[in-house]
Amino acid sequence: MGDFVLDSGNTAWIIMASSLVLLMTPGLAFFYGGMVRGKTVLNMMMMSFGAMGVVGIIWVLYGYSGAFGTDVGGIIGNPFDYFGIDSITDAESLMASSGVPALVAIMFQATFAIITVALISGAVADRMKFSAWLVFAGVWATLVYVPMAHMVWGGGLLGGDGITSGLSTPIDFAGGTVVHINAGVAGLVLAILLGKRKGFGKEPMRPHNLPFVMLGAALLWFGWFGFNAGSEFAADGTAGRAWINTTVATCAAMLAWLATEKFRDGKATSLGAASGIVAGLVAITPAAASVDTVGSIVIGAVAGILCALAVGLKYKFGYDDSLDVVGVHLVGGLTGTILIGLFAHVDESVNGTWYADGSLNGLFYGGGINQLLTQIIVAVAAIVFSGVMTLIIGLALKSSMGIRVTEEDEYRGLDLATHGETAYETLGGARVSQEVK
Repeated sequence: MGDFVLDSGNTAWIIMASSLVLLMTPGLAFFYGGMVRGKTVLNMMMMSFGAMGVVGIIWVLYGYSGAFGTDVGGIIGNPFDYFGIDSITDAESLMASSGVPALVAIMFQATFAIITVALISGAVADRMKFSAWLVFAGVWATLVYVPMAHMVWGGGLLGGDGITSGLSTPIDFAGGTVVHINAGVAGLVLAILLGKRKGFGKEPMRPHNLPFVMLGAALLWFGWFGFNAGSEFAADGTAGRAWINTTVATCAAMLAWLATEKFRDGKATSLGAASGIVAGLVAITPAAASVDTVGSIVIGAVAGILCALAVGLKYKFGYDDSLDVVGVHLVGGLTGTILIGLFAHVDESVNGTWYADGSLNGLFYGGGINQLLTQIIVAVAAIVFSGVMTLIIGLALKSSMGIRVTEEDEYRGLDLATHGETAYETLGGARVSQEVK
């Protein structure tokens, strides 16, 4: 362990990037809040804010240590290495080589854990108990997110020396497996355990506030620059590559989603634009620093089309993923993760030295099939781990405390039934105020 040398420029950038990523969770609250019906908007937003509260505490107590502590069986880090984070030194920082202090690195990673848990809430809108959600958030972060982060980023089984060591090093720059595949699978499992909303497929369940959805998408896009460019851990050319790839992939995905809507339905919608933005952001996340500009555009366009088509699968297969966590995050995460195997490429003159020797190039750039196989293996492993663990947690909570609200509360709306308030006077806000008094 060498001496730590502070880099004030990199430190300032990571503090800023952490703040940007933290903003994504309130942005998600607006995105999801606008997509539900007016009687559930506050509850939907509270699920995102609740995730911030629960996961934020867990992360500083044992979450970071479990993700990045001493490896235990390739599955998890020792949760007691840095318990409470006060014992960690800057020389032990995840970003020590970039000159970023340990506490800054810890909180950067905390924002990833928070947004991942919050993403799941979109699959269970309108029908999950808020108390059960808070418990689920804490348990899932502990037993699923923390081990997944360790396996991919902390030296575990899904990293460079793990199950694909005979093929190639897996690439997940900012969270295709850890964040999006992980959350997408969890959302699917939890949605199936909860069952369908009353009236699903029979009654219109349209977004009640599309300006909220557009605002949320804008905040997510803005915050995502911290998510992707910040994952370089330094203010350098690779961060710049991640920044531009994040931009153009998202542009391509939005346009592709709108084109798909226009061709299929005859209309290009604002909801489609917002959803396309998120699909592009999701897909480029694992690939942000490992593909060139053309590759990022193609990844974004493919994700826009596939995710636009995938959101309709819930009607075909009969599961109620309320706000399309599966169609956007699972499908988008898989798209980006797997397409790395085709498009991984770095030009040393443009993007530093990340893959300058060509050892991790994708199939289309002369790297052979190894990287593609590696990406597929890691994606499948992430699906299996997240699916099995989420099922165990969900069944345990279902049998112990119950996870679904009553039919009466679902009909009334969870804002009033759970929180005793409503977002709009026309939904009974004045009456509730009088009752409270």
